[in-house]
Amino acid sequence: MKNSIKNIFTILSILAFSVSFAQNIEGTITDSQKAPLEAANIVVKGTTISTITDSSGHFSLDTKSKKLPLTILVQYVGYKTTEIEITTLPAPLLQIALKEENELIEVVVSSRRRIEKVQDIPIAVSVVTGKQAEQAGAFNVNRIKELVPSVQLYSSNPRNTGINIRGLGSPYGLTNDGIDPGVGFYVDGVYYARPAATTLDFVDVERIEVLRGPQGSLFGKNTTSGAFNITTRKPSFTSGADLEVSYGNYAFLQAKASVTGALSKKIAGRLSFSGTQRDGLIDNTATGRATNTLNNQGIRGQLLYTPSENTNIILAADITTQRPDGYAQVIAGVAPTKRAAYRQFDAIITDLNYQLPSRNAFDRKIDQDTPWRSGQDMGGISFNVDTKIGGGTLTSTTAWRFWNWDPSNDRDFTGLQVLAKSQNPTRQTQITQEVRYAGQLTSKISGVAGVFFIDQTSQTNGTEESGSAQWRFSQSTTSNLWKTPGLFEGYGIKTDARIRASSAAVFGQLDWAITDRLHVLPGVRYNFDKKEANYKRTTYGGLQTTDPALIALKKLVYTDQAFDSSTDDTDFSGNLTLTYKFSDKINAYATYAKSYKPVGVNVAGLPTPPADKTLADLAVIKPEDVNHYELGIKTSPFRNSILNLTLFNTEIKDFQTNVQAAELGVNRGYLANADKVRVRGAELDASFVINSHFSINAAGTYTEGQYVKFTNAPLPLEDTGLVIDGKAVNYKDVSGSDLPGVSKWAGSLGSEYTKNARFFGNAGKFFIALDSYARSEFSSSPSASKYLIVPGYAIFNARLGFRATDGLSINFWGRNILNKDYYEQLLPAGGNAGHYAAVLGDQRTYGITLKYSL
Repeated sequence: MKNSIKNIFTILSILAFSVSFAQNIEGTITDSQKAPLEAANIVVKGTTISTITDSSGHFSLDTKSKKLPLTILVQYVGYKTTEIEITTLPAPLLQIALKEENELIEVVVSSRRRIEKVQDIPIAVSVVTGKQAEQAGAFNVNRIKELVPSVQLYSSNPRNTGINIRGLGSPYGLTNDGIDPGVGFYVDGVYYARPAATTLDFVDVERIEVLRGPQGSLFGKNTTSGAFNITTRKPSFTSGADLEVSYGNYAFLQAKASVTGALSKKIAGRLSFSGTQRDGLIDNTATGRATNTLNNQGIRGQLLYTPSENTNIILAADITTQRPDGYAQVIAGVAPTKRAAYRQFDAIITDLNYQLPSRNAFDRKIDQDTPWRSGQDMGGISFNVDTKIGGGTLTSTTAWRFWNWDPSNDRDFTGLQVLAKSQNPTRQTQITQEVRYAGQLTSKISGVAGVFFIDQTSQTNGTEESGSAQWRFSQSTTSNLWKTPGLFEGYGIKTDARIRASSAAVFGQLDWAITDRLHVLPGVRYNFDKKEANYKRTTYGGLQTTDPALIALKKLVYTDQAFDSSTDDTDFSGNLTLTYKFSDKINAYATYAKSYKPVGVNVAGLPTPPADKTLADLAVIKPEDVNHYELGIKTSPFRNSILNLTLFNTEIKDFQTNVQAAELGVNRGYLANADKVRVRGAELDASFVINSHFSINAAGTYTEGQYVKFTNAPLPLEDTGLVIDGKAVNYKDVSGSDLPGVSKWAGSLGSEYTKNARFFGNAGKFFIALDSYARSEFSSSPSASKYLIVPGYAIFNARLGFRATDGLSINFWGRNILNKDYYEQLLPAGGNAGHYAAVLGDQRTYGITLKYSL
């Protein structure tokens, strides 16, 4: 990878973009000492028209024939946002000196498909700028959750990744491709269907908007729990480049680069690269080397074409690869089950003359003998057209994307050959098309309306194979036939699973200004979804025999299974929001939303159905019916402050949940419906600038997640093998218990001190900052188990250094500086023998980052 990074930097260093062209409004942005400010954000208020300043502080802005008067916003981190009204064109050359005060930045977002101040919109939204993410070391979504505590991300590997907001979005645990995520993930307007996208490194991000609650009337793909709306930095006709290198312990090396500029009078380009590598954090005593490495590379290229002053066209392509030796889980404990004494984990490994390398997960030692592999490739191409029509903008976004997954896992988590192979390679492709119009419709009404279509296919060709120790873990009687040499060795299943899923929707939302202070916002959505699934698994290998008793034992481990399913559904949903602006500093809103998540299909194997059910009955999962209520107030109680409060209550009928079965053939769990769940709580967001040097930001959430009714839930790990009145029990009523993955309390708190300074002749700011993130305990099992409770924890991150708008910046950083041992997730081993493993949080890491801006 070092050679790849070097090659990328060589390519970037010889690119030169130096031509700039005059636009309608021009000017220069400086600080109070007349030093130019590079990368200041210039926005035409209420539109999507924007640009940034170059290294000399100069900008040129095409107003695209916007009617006068118009207002431009000038924004720069650490300086007060300035508004300037333009009444004539061509406008005189602007000379704007921003106040060098530690002012609270008035962030703008595009969540409602037009640029607005975040404090003015009636949506619970958190915004992390690209610079904030870089400074905090948040180079992927898993680290963004430390800044936005309403976000939960759980990943035992990229495929088995779920992202939730307020405890809802994806079923907790192992991923099933047969359902849609409830949290939408968008990059530059393109919907990414696979949750694995959230494990990739960000590449040249301008800002990350996290919208909480249903957003089906604003976004193409229905989102029942919220959305990540990520905007990358766009090509500029003004030349610029950023180069960044980080180095840390465990041989951490990260390189980022971006270069932009004009290629002709109407065409500009941007090329961006990110690469990350790190040695492993867990020692494998069997191989003698550390595992759970990082090895990520991503590149993104964009071309901007402006055929007229009213139209922008962007062609973008990206490719990201991951090749870690990683995502190994560590044995965290052993739960006694209800099975017979000889079927307990400790009895099993004693008979096999085996001992775990450690019973303390935080020794970070494993001896797993099946290689861990988590290779993935994700990429695509998009074509976006923005053209001004009337008082708004018509946008068309066309995209094709792919995801390739190449795994190898050790699902027994031991050095024994229980499962010799466990791998389900997948290829997914998708085509999406969205067309929408957003803008001012009349003097009193603005809004957005659009259509959306997605067609995706997913194909998995998997293998799961038993090893020499399988007989002892699967042994369910005292018969000596289980010891038959070679009976299970090499015995496994080949899986062929395919899904074709199509979805089409019409959506829209209006903003009706009844008065200047009172607005009504109705939104509607009509959705059509169709899914077809084919599943087939075939047994192979093991001892070839005609003995019916031995064949019966083999079938207790794996059986052939096949089923097909096809389903479609339509749904009409919507929302209604009332917002009232009490003053310039107080904005309140109330929302009711009726949302829905489409039907699901099982494509990972099914448990043996109960007597009154068939495989076909279990193959199709009912859609979710969501009712959501929300109250919010956004305030600025005093100068340079933000204090926002949100109350929410969400109820879901036929909640789609993912459950882990004791049967080995049920790969990665299977889908089922819980009758009803409810999540309710409160969120607080606050930012305060104390003086010209010191600022504080904080966010907190209280969440209650509960199964209101779930009568046929899977058994908790410790109840595996439960027998009542001589009859095996496979299900449990868990109504009233907590939803998995939901902490009652979570929060983040950060502060920063800055001071004007010079470094190698560059003007900038010295800074020192401390950030913290904490959450209370949560259940790590679909059916609450006392053994699978993740204890609460708190971690602290720190950084200090010097940052400049141009030239050299330096940042010394440390993450988890108190070296806290904590779990991110707990999960039982395949077959529910009693042992369970953990996804560990990283131990203390530290390093240095150098950045040079041209």
